[in-house]
Amino acid sequence: MFKACTLGVQYGMGAESLSISIGECTDVGRELLKLHRQTYPKFWKWSGAAVDHALLLGHLQTVFGWTLHIGGDYNPRSLANFPCQANGAEMLRLACSIMEERRIVVCAPVHDAVLVEGPADSIQEVVADAKAAKREASKIVLGDFELETDADVIA
Repeated sequence: MFKACTLGVQYGMGAESLSISIGECTDVGRELLKLHRQTYPKFWKWSGAAVDHALLLGHLQTVFGWTLHIGGDYNPRSLANFPCQANGAEMLRLACSIMEERRIVVCAPVHDAVLVEGPADSIQEVVADAKAAKREASKIVLGDFELETDADVIA
């Protein structure tokens, strides 16, 4: 339930929608959101600051300058979600570029993952190299904060 809450918070999900998502009454959704706010106050402050920034200056930007311009008709949930989603997209694009430079065969990006291919006898090395590229991209985008990544090998 808390995973659903954490993911829902990033999209601005309220207590009622969360409750439906987890199959519980609204009071449970409300309590989970309260616990999230208590547990992660820095996230809530950061998220609120993104919305404030957008409304004050009329735009939000990723670390590489991809800009969302705010018009008169805006959704505060979209503004709060933009930094996570857009900088995540920056990480994925950068990771794909790093992989291509290292001659890792990238078949396709898949949401926040990458489908790569390689010879069966060296696939573990290919996967390790791809994971290293994703970690490197996260450090560049997130200012030296390195995200871990997992992998599934499909034969």
